[in-house]
Amino acid sequence: MKNNTKRVSLVLGSGGARGYAHIGVIEELEKNGYVIESISGSSMGALIGGLYACGKLQEYKEWVLELDILNIAKLLDISFLSGGMMQGDKVFHKIQEIVGEVNIEDLPIKYTAVATDLVKQKEVWIQKGNLLDAIRASIAIPTIFTPKKINNKYLIDGGVLNPLPIAPTVSDDTDITIAVNLNAYNAKKYDIKIPKKEIEKENRFEEILFELKQKAGNFFEKESKSKFDKMNMFAIVGKTIDIMQNSVLECKMAGYSPDIMINIANDACDFYEFNRAYEMIEFGRVATKEKLGEIG
Repeated sequence: MKNNTKRVSLVLGSGGARGYAHIGVIEELEKNGYVIESISGSSMGALIGGLYACGKLQEYKEWVLELDILNIAKLLDISFLSGGMMQGDKVFHKIQEIVGEVNIEDLPIKYTAVATDLVKQKEVWIQKGNLLDAIRASIAIPTIFTPKKINNKYLIDGGVLNPLPIAPTVSDDTDITIAVNLNAYNAKKYDIKIPKKEIEKENRFEEILFELKQKAGNFFEKESKSKFDKMNMFAIVGKTIDIMQNSVLECKMAGYSPDIMINIANDACDFYEFNRAYEMIEFGRVATKEKLGEIG
C-alpha cells in the first residue's frame, strides 16, 4: 500500500492533550504517500485538523515544542467565574496569529469541526464560516474553556456527543477512511525516547498544575495540599471526561466504522497534560507506522 497513492478521509478524535498524537499521525501518513482530502474532527482533532487544512500545522508544532514553562503559565488565563477555568483568549490569540482569517469553504480540503449545542444538547457540524471560530467552538472543553457563541448557539467541545466524528466523512469521494481514536482501552504502549529538556519541562509543569489546583481548591473545595497529588481535581475531571467519551464512542461506532483505526491508549497521558507535546507527537507517529506496517 505504501507505493500507491491513497486518497484519505481522516477522522481525528477528541482526548485532550493526547490530541498532539494527531500531528505524528498526519506526518507519518504523508510520509507513506497518503493524500488527505477530507478531515473531520472533534475538540483537539478539530484544532489539529484545521491547522493542517490551512497549511499551518508545522508552524503550530514548532510553537508548542518551543513553549517553556513561563510561556505556558502566561497562557493559562484563569477565569473561574466565566463558565470555564480559562477564557482561552491568550491561547487562541496565538492560534489566530498562526491561522489568520480563513473561511472553511476556502480551504483546499473538505473540513468539518464538530461541536455540541449546550442548550439544545445536539451535535453541530461546522462546515462553513470562520475557521478559528469553528475550532474555538469544538475545543471548548468543559471546565477549561468557556463556550463559544456562534449564530446564537452556545457551543462546547464536540467530544461531549461525538468524540470520533466519522459520520461527516461517509459521503466523501475518497479511497479510504482512517480514524484516530485517542480513548482506546488496552492499546499498545510504546517506549518513546524523550529528550532531557522535555522531561524537565514536564516536571516543572507539574508545579504549575499544583498551583492551579490550590487556586481551584480555594474556589471549589476551600482546601489545599502541601504537595502535588496526581489525583487532584484536574485529574478527576479529566478521567470523568474520558469515561464519558468512551461510553459515547461505543454507541457511535455501532453506526459507522472506518477502514483503518489507529488507536492511542487513553492512559498514554492525562487529559490535561498539554506539556507532553513531544512525547504524544512521537506516540502518534509510532502507532501509525506500526498500523501501516500491519496492513502492508
